[in-house]
Amino acid sequence: MVALVLAGCASVPGGARHQANASSQPLDKLVVVTPDEDHDLLAQLLAGEMALTRTDLKTASATYGRAMMLSNDPKVAEQAAALAVAIRDAPAAEAAINRWQALGAKPAGLAQARAQLALSQGNTDEARRQLELLVGTGDPDAWRQFGRVLVGSRDPAQAAQLLEAVATPQRLPADPQAWLAMSELGDKLGRHAYALQIAEGAVKRFGTGETYAWLGQMKYHDGDKLGAKALFDKAMAKDPKNTHLRLAYATLLGQGGDYAAAAKLLDNGPQDADIYAMRAALAARANDTKTITRLYGQIQRSSEDVRQSNAFLLGQLAEMLDKKEEALKWYDQVADDDDHAFDADVRSAVLLQDLGRSAEAHEQLAQMQTDYLDQPALLRRAYEVDAELYMNEQQYAQAERSFSRALQVTPDDPALLYGRGLAFAESGDIDHAVSDFRHLLQLKPDDTDASNALGFTLADANRDLPEAQRLIESARAARPNDPAIEDSWGWLQYRLGHLDQAEKSLRGAWTARKDADVGVHLGEVLWKQGRQEDARRVFDEVRKIDPQSATLHNTLKRLNP
Repeated sequence: MVALVLAGCASVPGGARHQANASSQPLDKLVVVTPDEDHDLLAQLLAGEMALTRTDLKTASATYGRAMMLSNDPKVAEQAAALAVAIRDAPAAEAAINRWQALGAKPAGLAQARAQLALSQGNTDEARRQLELLVGTGDPDAWRQFGRVLVGSRDPAQAAQLLEAVATPQRLPADPQAWLAMSELGDKLGRHAYALQIAEGAVKRFGTGETYAWLGQMKYHDGDKLGAKALFDKAMAKDPKNTHLRLAYATLLGQGGDYAAAAKLLDNGPQDADIYAMRAALAARANDTKTITRLYGQIQRSSEDVRQSNAFLLGQLAEMLDKKEEALKWYDQVADDDDHAFDADVRSAVLLQDLGRSAEAHEQLAQMQTDYLDQPALLRRAYEVDAELYMNEQQYAQAERSFSRALQVTPDDPALLYGRGLAFAESGDIDHAVSDFRHLLQLKPDDTDASNALGFTLADANRDLPEAQRLIESARAARPNDPAIEDSWGWLQYRLGHLDQAEKSLRGAWTARKDADVGVHLGEVLWKQGRQEDARRVFDEVRKIDPQSATLHNTLKRLNP
């Protein structure tokens, strides 16, 4: 059949062939020209964006440089100029700025870009000329752009010089925000006299609540607390409902130790999440249970929206009031997209353990370890909390595993090495404990806690006592009268056979802090001195503090088998 078809085609007359061609689709003869990549605008833009995601500024600058020649969009040229300035490619920056200008850039934007280029080249005179052009354009964003240029400068001294030269009281606009921004920038750049001059000028010219408050903050940091308070009083009189001013004033009062005045200021007037949080912090710092209770009730009685947006704070307040079950319910209501979602989950796990529901606590943390796989800092913290809960349960092998997993996320993390070292020590794996503590001291030679931990571990194992003595002496010098370090020193003296000196140090540590382990150490020393009745009295106190103390159980078994 194929042969017949071919034969038929071959025998079609010429006229019929012409008709067949004429009836074919028009697109059959259309030739589509595909530009090469260098002349494909979309390809260049995509390549530039991909380079930016890799923070490869050099490649991004090159691709945007090609893209701007293929596009009539001024934003493409603007991006090309910004990238060229960022990598200090002056010829490319000049070309991009010129292209941007040809496409209709605003004078303010051009002046900003040229000022940035001049700064990157160290040309202060040209930078000043361009900055003066910028603020002289009258553009509504001119002073904001001016600030961006100086903030982005790699030379703070150069930036400060230009700030004082250009942002003069005579040139600044009739806008209090611009004056405040320049004063704050001057303060950050170390030009305090200039910052104070502009702040005082802003108060004199505008007299708004924010200008009084900013000058008040400057006076406070200069040590003029009475002057600062007077200025803040004027700020509040100008704008009594401004929550930002109330928070700033309350912070100043709190820093001065006047918690009552700070709380009174925040109690009155409009409330929002920040005000509630500050009120709770002040009450907690003052150990004011009455205020905490009142605040908890006030937020509970608020609208559903207020309760929902303050669910995390309500959980914290419930914890302060020892309402653990209520705290759990509030933490459970914290939305997944809330900034406190992770902290709420952590607190829930801790509370579950406090309520005797340790299995649920670890299940919660296991779920968090899955949820935060792509966020190393939070993943590390989830493993660390899991380990800490296992330590509380005296399940030291599981604690070690959780610390080790956390160390896979953030190797050589000092806090994790310290925690794992303690887990090893408690489980009796002295060699690994010593290894972790020594590694930690290599990373942080002056770490007092690590010195004390290693010294005590060696003393407790009755090995390398000269090294233990050197380490604990170093810790004692750094933190004299620290009960934990005195406990280590007393236990070392016991190992050295200096029973009287051991008793003196351990009794001092026990008096300063009724810690179960310290009490057990003191009791053992008393027992070895032949004072069994005194030792039993101390052991009885330890039982009241920690009825499940493994250290006490093991010690009594060893002393009185």
